[in-house]
Amino acid sequence: MKVSNPKGTQDFLPAAAIPRRYVVDTLVRIFERFGFEPLETPAFENLETLHGKYGEEGERLLFKILKRGEGGKAGEADLALRYDLTVPLARVVAQYPDLPRPFKRYQIAPVWRAEKPQRGRYREFWQCDVDVAGSTSGMVEIELLAMANEVYSSLGFEQFVIEINHRQLLTGLILAAGIPAEQEVSTLISLDKLDKIGRDGVVAELQGKGLSSDQLQALDTLLFDQLDAFMRARGLDEALMGHLASHLGDQPGGRKALDDLRALLTGLEHAGVPRDRVRLTPTLARGLGYYTGPIFEVTLANFASSVGGGGRYDNLVGMFSGRQVPACGISFGLDRILLMLQEENRLPVLATRTQVLVPFYSEAERDATLQLAADLRAAGLRVDVYPEPGRLGTQLQYGSARGIPFAAIQGPDELARGVVMVRNLANRAQLELTRKDVVAHLKAVQPEEPSRS
Repeated sequence: MKVSNPKGTQDFLPAAAIPRRYVVDTLVRIFERFGFEPLETPAFENLETLHGKYGEEGERLLFKILKRGEGGKAGEADLALRYDLTVPLARVVAQYPDLPRPFKRYQIAPVWRAEKPQRGRYREFWQCDVDVAGSTSGMVEIELLAMANEVYSSLGFEQFVIEINHRQLLTGLILAAGIPAEQEVSTLISLDKLDKIGRDGVVAELQGKGLSSDQLQALDTLLFDQLDAFMRARGLDEALMGHLASHLGDQPGGRKALDDLRALLTGLEHAGVPRDRVRLTPTLARGLGYYTGPIFEVTLANFASSVGGGGRYDNLVGMFSGRQVPACGISFGLDRILLMLQEENRLPVLATRTQVLVPFYSEAERDATLQLAADLRAAGLRVDVYPEPGRLGTQLQYGSARGIPFAAIQGPDELARGVVMVRNLANRAQLELTRKDVVAHLKAVQPEEPSRS
């Protein structure tokens, strides 16, 4: 039998898991600096909780879990692995009505989608979601995107863009093209593929969905032809919004969407987000059916897919509770972020988190070995005690291969003299210290770790 992990999944050995944890720690510190608190939910949900929340294509990507007993034998399913972290949040908000409002939470956990694996796209991957439930204020979007700007800046990315749009603006433009409301969702699903199949591919797909040549021409004119010049010329958002307004006519929803986008752009400037990092992108659709207001994505240079995205979804919680609870959030693509950090050599080199190796000479020194390790750990050092008594050279080779920077050696000779030999495992330099001084010395000489913001 060939042993392998399932396609579309990843094993994270220590050399990969340690820098991965560094990125997660960075995200958590920034999330909490913006006032968000952690939430944890089950890996699977009732199928009815997830059903009908992701559109036709998302529905096909659910990993369903068969019923137990006869129902399972018949192929019936009643549970499914979570597709994202947003719908479970909506379920929590509906289930626990006494949560403080607004409810600000972050969640970092794996999700599952039954799609074809490819570069940067997995069947199991981790999402980092940050959401606010219970507020309609535009301050929510500003704070979320200001936080996103800090996340990507802190991770060392220099060329990233926060693309923004508004779901009601798209609705207005679709109606202006003569496309009926019942075809809006299917049209948005096709528009969401623009970065994957291009303009011609989107037009061809919409043609296959039954749009007339007049509708296609109008949509092409509204969302492609006349927008190219605006999209290439950064900083012309007012001119672009004026152009869009001229096609919306008296549609109140579309005009309010433009006002929301103006307020968002202005607010982000005052929140410290550089103007050249934000772009109004009228073709941005984000295919998930639950968005109701501003939507946004974060894109990196030289990477085809977005590395973060989200938007306002004011109706989703009401699908569970029967009462309106406004909400807005953003998701950070952890696996894609790590892939780009690795390709750009921006991940810190952290072979191990262990700081000190304590060798184990023989059973005669066992208690003294354990006491030394306990003293070092009590001082806050991360210590690995070698479990098997034996040759010192073998144990030191083990520590060196792990990337542990120091060994605290206390064999029979050192015990007899009341000292500890501290050895630098990289350059083999040694220093003999008293038991009293060894803790302070080892704390002082530890390599500086990368900042976790």
